[in-house]
Amino acid sequence: MKKSSDQQKEKITPLDDIHHESISLNFPIVGIGASAGGYEACSLLLSHLPSDTGMAYIIVQHLHPSYVSSLSELLSKSTMMPVSEIKDGILVEPNHIYVIPPNYELDIFHGKLQLSPRDTQSPHLPIDRFLRSMADELGSKAIGVILSGTASDGVMGLKAIKAEGGITFSQDEESAKYNGMPHSAIAAGCVDFIMPPEKIAQELKNIAHHPYVQLPLLKEDKNNQDAAVSDKKSLNKIFLLLRKVTGIDFTYYKMTTIQRRIDRRMLLHKIENLSQYVHYLQAHTEEIDALYQDMLINVTEFFRDPEAFETLTDVIFPRIFNQEVRYEPVRVWVPGCSTGEEVYSIVISLLEYIDNVAPTPIQVFATDIDDHAIDKARQGIFQESISKTIPKQRLQRFFNKMNDGNYQIKKDVRDLCIFAKQNVFKDPPFSKIDLISCRNLLIYLSPILQKRILSIFHYALNSNGFLFLGSAETVGEHTDLYKTVDQKHKFYAKKSIAYPLHLEFSVPVISTDLNGQIDTQVKKVEA
Repeated sequence: MKKSSDQQKEKITPLDDIHHESISLNFPIVGIGASAGGYEACSLLLSHLPSDTGMAYIIVQHLHPSYVSSLSELLSKSTMMPVSEIKDGILVEPNHIYVIPPNYELDIFHGKLQLSPRDTQSPHLPIDRFLRSMADELGSKAIGVILSGTASDGVMGLKAIKAEGGITFSQDEESAKYNGMPHSAIAAGCVDFIMPPEKIAQELKNIAHHPYVQLPLLKEDKNNQDAAVSDKKSLNKIFLLLRKVTGIDFTYYKMTTIQRRIDRRMLLHKIENLSQYVHYLQAHTEEIDALYQDMLINVTEFFRDPEAFETLTDVIFPRIFNQEVRYEPVRVWVPGCSTGEEVYSIVISLLEYIDNVAPTPIQVFATDIDDHAIDKARQGIFQESISKTIPKQRLQRFFNKMNDGNYQIKKDVRDLCIFAKQNVFKDPPFSKIDLISCRNLLIYLSPILQKRILSIFHYALNSNGFLFLGSAETVGEHTDLYKTVDQKHKFYAKKSIAYPLHLEFSVPVISTDLNGQIDTQVKKVEA
């Protein structure tokens, strides 16, 4: 068959020959999420904003797919800034306002707004999707705002922004026409400022030119993980205050992460000098706990990376349950368990797998250094929004719906899990573990702590045990301890080594003196 002249002229352009323009935005972007009652709140916010903040504003509102939106025209009456409906691939500019069109999803990539047709097969959470995209793209230059609306879209997006060092706002429930979205965000503990729209505008004006949101993003230096900090003396004082109050030493966490967290707290209190922040911490002990909570970065969700959980079920579990009848319980350890979503995801996966094999007892140990997170995990109560991502069959089998619309893990599932506070670097680990799931902790640690924690995990695992890491993590140079099972989904198997690892831990020894007084000492033990 003869080709047409157009077909003959057509050539395939190699990908290497295509020029991809990479644009790094040097100004903050404010992502504004709204639903029912959102027009009034957005209008009030914009009317109190000056037109020269140097920031861009992206409005994502829930719109009916067939709705012909005039939102951009209506909002243009409330501000002197240009307001336009988003076109695919448009470059974001400061002092401009952009409005999502109906029936689309929105992302930001290399400084440009990318529209995608609405996915009718998945839950429609456009605010979460865009705020997460902002967090990935902008880091500490991302600012999230949740205004009036029903349900809970936006909660995970705000959590992602806060995890990357950005700033988060919510309209207060009293001023919101519909307070579902503000209530969900506030209840999740991921909001820095809770205010009516006009005061949000004032605060945005205040932070617009703060060095924290104007300076270039900090990058990790692979040749020097302990990045230089302008005032090491003040930083050491902050570490000392944190250790005295919390018992945790952050000295060997990655310095860029630590600096970003401290700078974020300084912005919230309008402090620009590190030594002044030290004085503020000394005078306000509650701020030490607030900084500590920021350092911990509790961001998680159920069945994070679904393909990884498919691999867990299809590849890892069959190797753990490798006997017709297993007499020993399957033991799982989830260090850095946060508020429990990862723990319960693994337990649910295990229970579903056991449906098809011989009944086997399960022991799950979940630990974290954060008391608040452990308490929440132990209760197993989660917001109604999980129903958007967890299939109905799983909800019915493993959760109870509460009177307030939230969901609680059923008691027989909670009873399989032992939650405890533990400093994984200092406290004795568990042993004879079949699976350790430690996802997205290593990325915040210096090489010194990474080496120690991987050695501890090696000690804790059974001879045929497995390690499950986060999508951006690997065992690095420690191929003497682990072999790769699945590189894409970060599963590793323990290797046998000729000589046992030497590890030292501190354990409390409690005794009473002759007068009956309790005496607690710390004893060093070796493993």
